[in-house]
Amino acid sequence: MKRALVLQHMDHDHPGRFLDYFAEDGIIPDFVRVFDGQVIPSFAKYDLMFVLGGAQDTWEEDEYPYLADEKAAIREWVWDKAKPYLGVCLGHQLLATALGGEVAPCEHKEVGVFDVALSDEGRAHPFFVGLPETQTVMQWHHAEVKRAPQGAVVLAQSPLAAVQSLAIDRHALSTQFHCEFSPQTIATWSSLPSYRNVLERELGVYGYEKLKAQCYPLMPDMARNTRNLYENFKKASGLIV
Repeated sequence: MKRALVLQHMDHDHPGRFLDYFAEDGIIPDFVRVFDGQVIPSFAKYDLMFVLGGAQDTWEEDEYPYLADEKAAIREWVWDKAKPYLGVCLGHQLLATALGGEVAPCEHKEVGVFDVALSDEGRAHPFFVGLPETQTVMQWHHAEVKRAPQGAVVLAQSPLAAVQSLAIDRHALSTQFHCEFSPQTIATWSSLPSYRNVLERELGVYGYEKLKAQCYPLMPDMARNTRNLYENFKKASGLIV
């Protein structure tokens, strides 16, 4: 059995669709609640690092000191060890800053359903083989990667955020968009007042209901795209041979 080290930044957040893929491939996820004081363990038994999203910002190390430890861990894992890495939203931004890129507040937030398009490099990269050049995705972020780190390839962009996906060689992949979100993820928000309140603020009255009605019909296509992305990643990175 392989093991995934999952770094978690808030309650109720998890790798979503990827948990099904892990189960199919015999990958056991171990969750580390860095926001709750849990320490990142030795890498010795892990085959994959998966870094989740969160409400924290990459530059808030004074308020969240564990972010510095997390960046150091990501840098060691991705640069020094060159082992398989997946990051979403904050995990995408942490990868960028850990390797010398820049993250800052968005000029325009993306919360809800948006389109992203592959770059020329994305169309040629093995991570995005077989995926559509433009796809509809779930977004929830108010910060973005402004400058990709040296050695990274920008695989996708949107009209509002120029760096929607990054690759480091063939072993590290990150997305600003939430490719992990599933119908179960959206359903969980119905019982979380803090999530509903944010959607009301960003999308207006009945924000949660509006988003649910918009995204549910799109979920089958999102699921196919995420499955394809994962299959490409696990082969290109050597996670599953």
